[in-house]
Amino acid sequence: MKPIKLLSGFLTVGFWTLASRILGFAREILLTAYVGPGPVMDAFVAAFRLPNMFRRFFAEGAFNAAFVPMFAKKFEAGDDAQGFAQSALNLLLTAVLVLVGLGMVFMPALVWATASGFSGDMRFDITVGFGYIMFPYILLMSLAALFSGVLNATGRFAAAAAAPVLLNIFACSAMVAGAVLGGEVIIWLVWTIPVAGVAQLALVWGAAERAGIRLRIGRPRLTQEMRNLVRVAVPAALAMGVTQINLVVGQLVASDIENAVSWLFVADRLYQLPLGVVGIAVGIVLLPDLSRRLRAGDDTGARDAFSRAGEFSLMLTVPSTVAFLVMPLPLVSVLYERGATGPEDVAAIALAVAVYGVGLPSFVLHKLLQPLYFAREDTRSPFRFALVAMVVNAALAFGLKPVVGWIAPAVAASAAGWVMVALLMFGARGMGEVARFDARFHRRIWRIVAASAVMGVVLLVLISTFGWLFTLPSWRYLALLGLIILGAISYFGAGQLLGAFKLGEFKRAMRRGGRT
Repeated sequence: MKPIKLLSGFLTVGFWTLASRILGFAREILLTAYVGPGPVMDAFVAAFRLPNMFRRFFAEGAFNAAFVPMFAKKFEAGDDAQGFAQSALNLLLTAVLVLVGLGMVFMPALVWATASGFSGDMRFDITVGFGYIMFPYILLMSLAALFSGVLNATGRFAAAAAAPVLLNIFACSAMVAGAVLGGEVIIWLVWTIPVAGVAQLALVWGAAERAGIRLRIGRPRLTQEMRNLVRVAVPAALAMGVTQINLVVGQLVASDIENAVSWLFVADRLYQLPLGVVGIAVGIVLLPDLSRRLRAGDDTGARDAFSRAGEFSLMLTVPSTVAFLVMPLPLVSVLYERGATGPEDVAAIALAVAVYGVGLPSFVLHKLLQPLYFAREDTRSPFRFALVAMVVNAALAFGLKPVVGWIAPAVAASAAGWVMVALLMFGARGMGEVARFDARFHRRIWRIVAASAVMGVVLLVLISTFGWLFTLPSWRYLALLGLIILGAISYFGAGQLLGAFKLGEFKRAMRRGGRT
C-alpha cells in the first residue's frame, strides 16, 4: 500500500470503529441509567467479560496475528488462499465448540476464578445465570473474526469494521424496548447478545462471499499447514489477549468491593474509544501490509508504513490522553450521571478514566509494535513479553490494593502496558531499520506532544472559566460539546502551525477512501 492508500485504510476502519464506539457509549449510558452500578450490573459485567476474554484469544488474538499474515501471503502469491481459509474455518469451529461446551459445564468455576469476591452473595448466582446465556457468543465471534481476517487481508476493510456496530445497535434497541415495554432491561440485554452475534457473523460471511471467498463448514483436518497455524496462534493468543487478562485480574481484585467492578468497567469502556479507533485500525491495516512488504523484500516500504502508522496512532492518542487527564469529571458527569448513576459513581469513574488515560498511549503502541513480530510469524517473543507484563500487572493490582483500594487495578493495568511497550521495543532492535521510526516521525512526534500541551492549557482555562455550566442540567450537554470542539480546534490548529501534521494529507486520504 502507498502511504495515502494506507492512511485511507486507517480512516475506513477508524470511521466504523468510531461509529461502534459512539454506539457503545450509548449502550453504556443506557446501562448505567437503567441498571446503574450495583450487584446486577457487576454480574452483567463479569458474565459478559467471559466470552469477551476468550474472544480476544481465539478471534482477535490468534487470527489477526497468525491467520492474517499466512492468508495474505497465500492470497498475494495465488497459492490456494481459499483452501487454507477453509481448513482454518473447520479447525477453529471445532476448537471453539469444545471450549463452549466446557464453559457451559464449568460456568460456576469460571465465575469463581474471575470474580471470587462474588462468592457468598447474590452476584455469584446472577453472574452464572447470565454466563450460560452469553457464553456461546464466543463461537459466533470467533467465526466472524476469521471472515473479517479474510476481508482485511484482501484490502476490504469496511464490512469487518462495521460488524461490531450491530452489537451496539441490537443492545441499545433491546434496553430501550425493555424499558418501554416494562420488562427487566438487563434480561432483554443479556438475551440480545447472542442474537447480535448471529447478525455480525452473517454480515462478514456475506461480504466474504461477495469478495469471491466461499467457505463452508466441513470436517477438520490437521494438515501440516494447520499445525503451523496452531504453532503460531497459541502464543499469539496470549500475547494479544494480555489486556483482557489484566482486566480480569483487575476484576478479581475489585470484586469484593461494592460497585468497583461497575466503575472500572465504565471507565474502561470510555478509554476504549480512542484505543479502538486508533489502535484497532492500525493493527488491522498495518499487519497485512507489513506481511506483503516483508515477503516482497520491500524493507523501505515496510519502514515507511510502520512510521506513518506510528504518526497516525500518536497524533490521535496523545491529545486523548491529555483530555482524559484534564477533563475526566465533566466528561463522565455529562455522559453517565443520570438515573441509577449518581455523583459518587461519577467521581469514582472519573478517577479511573484519568488513571487509564496514562496508559492509553501504551495500549495503542502495542497494536503498532506487535505486527512487526506477527508479520514475521514470530509470536513467541510477544508471548514471553506478555507473561512479564501480566506478572507486573498482578503484582501491582494485589500489592497496591491495601494502599490505594479499588483503583489499584487501573494503576496496575497502565503500568503493565508501558512495561509491555518497553519489552516490545527492546526485542525489535534486531529487526533492523524496518523496526525503527524514520526521520519524519521523529520530527513530528515532539510537535504532536507540543500541540497536545497547547490543547491541554486551552481546556484547563475553559473549565476553570466556564465550569459552572456543567452544573446546569439544561446547559451541560452543550458545554461538553463546546469544550470538545474548542479543544479539537486548538489541537489541530496548533498541530498545523507547528508542523505536527498536514491537514491536506487527510483530505487526500479521504478522497482516496471514497473511491475504494
